[in-house]
Amino acid sequence: MKKSFLVAAFAMMSLAMGAQNFQKGDYGYLYCHMSDKGEYTAFAVSRDGYHYEDVLGGGPIFDNSKIARIEGGTRDAFICRKHDGKGYLMVTTDMCVAKSHKWFNYGIDLLTSKNLKDWKSVTFDFRKGASIFCDPQSPDVYKDYSTISRVWAPQIFWDADYVWADGKKGGYMIYYSLLNSKEEGYDRMYYSYADETFTKLTKPRLLFDWGYATIDADINYLESDGLYHMLIKKEGGKPGIYTATSKHLTGPWSEPVENDYVSFEGKKKCEGSSAFQLIGDSTWRVAYIQYSDHPRHYRICKADAHLRNFHDPVDIEGVTAPQHGSFMRITKKEYNMLKRWKK
Repeated sequence: MKKSFLVAAFAMMSLAMGAQNFQKGDYGYLYCHMSDKGEYTAFAVSRDGYHYEDVLGGGPIFDNSKIARIEGGTRDAFICRKHDGKGYLMVTTDMCVAKSHKWFNYGIDLLTSKNLKDWKSVTFDFRKGASIFCDPQSPDVYKDYSTISRVWAPQIFWDADYVWADGKKGGYMIYYSLLNSKEEGYDRMYYSYADETFTKLTKPRLLFDWGYATIDADINYLESDGLYHMLIKKEGGKPGIYTATSKHLTGPWSEPVENDYVSFEGKKKCEGSSAFQLIGDSTWRVAYIQYSDHPRHYRICKADAHLRNFHDPVDIEGVTAPQHGSFMRITKKEYNMLKRWKK
């Protein structure tokens, strides 16, 4: 078969499972993360999903000043392939606490690349309001966007069933937590849709509201039960990393499962969860940052095929400064290219 036909076939298989990010690669893993040495994005590669080697010595993979046009920091990086397999996408929190000395920020960055090395971005400063979105006539979730004080931890999910105003189907759901300190009392999960060029974004829509702060959502579609599973940090009620499920990507989402969550770390505080499957394995691995430790520990635990029964946490190995990030399966060609990458 021709390579182009194989890519198309894999894409169709992925879409047949429902909304899902395109998966490719049976050789290794890319860990794309914020460096704990600074608010920049770094790469590391692995063959087994646990033992990694820094790319570029753990240094930045791009110039933050050219990517993050609000504060110059790229935190909480999430990476995936384009839905057709022809390139890569990334989203980051545009934020630099080292400069502002505040845990506030105002926007996110949408990035595209054809080769994992060269990235270009579009920055969305939510304070500017309706004018930055591609559907300015749609209803607004806020009376005043200028008082937005947090736009945190965006992630991407390809939704082949999304329909645009012109009837075109397919879009990237970008989900993130928002806080408008003048209009709501706590961080809530919202979502927008980005077009295939990854340069246009719709207005925020509320994903759910459980009555307390929630951040750092990570959504995956599970073939084991045909449901969307979301890992999320609860900052209200009993804190921790919990799961919720839905039949549809945009909800309604169930209440978090109270008797099965990342609880084995005791009173240590954890966030930034990212779930991934090892190649050829139906069970899951869940990575997260244990941020109350000094020094911090970035942990990977096991879960079953239903993303339940979290157990056996261990530290990630070989990464100089792991922090909130994401994982993507890669091919042998991609793995070798990243290992040889020098600036």
